[in-house]
Amino acid sequence: MDLKRSIESVKKSFLADVEKFPTDPQEQELLRVRYFGRKGEIASLFQQLKDADPSDRPKFGQQLNSLRDELSNAFKEISGADDIDDQADEDQRIDYSLPGFNFSTGSIHPLHQILKEIKDIFISIGFSVAYGPEIDDDYHNFQALNIPKHHPARDMQDTFFVDDNTVLRTHTSNVQIHLMENQNPPLRYIVPGRVYRNEAISFKSYCLFHQVEGLYVDKNVSFPDLKGTLELFVKRCFGDDVKMRFRPSFFPFTEPSAEMDIWSESRGEWLEILGCGMVDPEVFTNVGYDPKIWHGYAFGMGIERIAMLKYGIDDIRLFYQGDLRFLEQF
Repeated sequence: MDLKRSIESVKKSFLADVEKFPTDPQEQELLRVRYFGRKGEIASLFQQLKDADPSDRPKFGQQLNSLRDELSNAFKEISGADDIDDQADEDQRIDYSLPGFNFSTGSIHPLHQILKEIKDIFISIGFSVAYGPEIDDDYHNFQALNIPKHHPARDMQDTFFVDDNTVLRTHTSNVQIHLMENQNPPLRYIVPGRVYRNEAISFKSYCLFHQVEGLYVDKNVSFPDLKGTLELFVKRCFGDDVKMRFRPSFFPFTEPSAEMDIWSESRGEWLEILGCGMVDPEVFTNVGYDPKIWHGYAFGMGIERIAMLKYGIDDIRLFYQGDLRFLEQF
């Protein structure tokens, strides 16, 4: 009964106010807000509806809707306004019970997924993670790694030079030198990061890519230790049934050196996934380690190559084009 009286009271009050409708625009706005604003008289009546007896709510709801339509039409006719509702009032007419829109969520880039997997594997067997400069001097990128100026091995890595003595690093091996210069052995690290090569861009090469370098130095480190570590990594990354092999190779900063291949059933061929070897004694001498006491191994792998093999991707450029059709598959 109280709500019924309130409805009649609001209607009577409104009719009295519009009978002497103000000519001043500001007063017209005050009148509009009084009845149709978010905290106005009509909104207050709708708030009272929840306190009415449940059996009476349909009847009162109908009356309130009729009252709102009647008063708003009357106000628009007198004022000439097209719309009298606040933007905030629009929110009150939203039906929050309706299904919402589905918003697409981002995905982790496949290179980051592979990098996290690689880091987790090596961290689980005692390696720490270190990072180093992407712009470095010639000494740390080449000379300390047993690659002197004008050495033919530099032809293996087409280099971006910032100036005569500064380069964009061509491998993460430069961080090996920084680590050994700043820490006493033993040490065991992996070093992920971007590297740069001045190479023609194609389906199999890019001007930048990502590597993970590994370094382990201690008194009794041997090549079988290196093989065991890498075999464990490959099995965890590609599965226990993967076939693998080591081939003799050459790197200026390791001796002996090897490359590791895995067998691709889909291609019917061996595919190289990383290079490795025992740290050359000359590298230890360059950083002040006694090569008669300390021994170590190092390895390096390309993250893009691991991802391409694992996911069956045949074009390295896909990682850098930002094509959602490609990235959403991961």
